Amino acid sequence: MDEVTTCPVCGQRGIGKVGPDQFYCWDCCVEFIVQGSTTKIFNVEPDGTLTLYADPLESMINLQEG
Repeated sequence: MDEVTTCPVCGQRGIGKVGPDQFYCWDCCVEFIVQGSTTKIFNVEPDGTLTLYADPLESMINLQEG
């Protein structure tokens, strides 16, 4: 696997390695797992648990219809 150099969420370069294929972004505070062409992104909750990341842009409603 190629080395991950930028965060898939914010695009910044402050990436740390947490485990095999698992990384942490110091800029937007998400963890992500890269396996081949698949990337899974997780929010880090205050108690340290991981929850699946939901992109706020994907859940926006188009208010300019019509």
